[in-house]
Amino acid sequence: MDSYSSSSPPMGASPSPEALMEQIQAQLAEAYAKELIETMREKCFDKCITKPGSSLSSGESSCISRCVDRYLEATGIISRSLFSQQR
Repeated sequence: MDSYSSSSPPMGASPSPEALMEQIQAQLAEAYAKELIETMREKCFDKCITKPGSSLSSGESSCISRCVDRYLEATGIISRSLFSQQR
């Protein structure tokens, strides 16, 4: 089910500005999450997986875990910094 169907106004009626803003915010959040996951996947795979195979070695697994943790932490720091500057 997409984000439009649950809060769609009756046929012919315009959605309220608040409803439109909520839809836009939800779509932006989803796009940001997808981009974040894809970027982490690419960067951490390139850094940690030296010989792709059918399973991860323990070293590769711990490298990926640390890489994702650091990436999320850095993203959080940057986000908080940007939001605090906007206020």
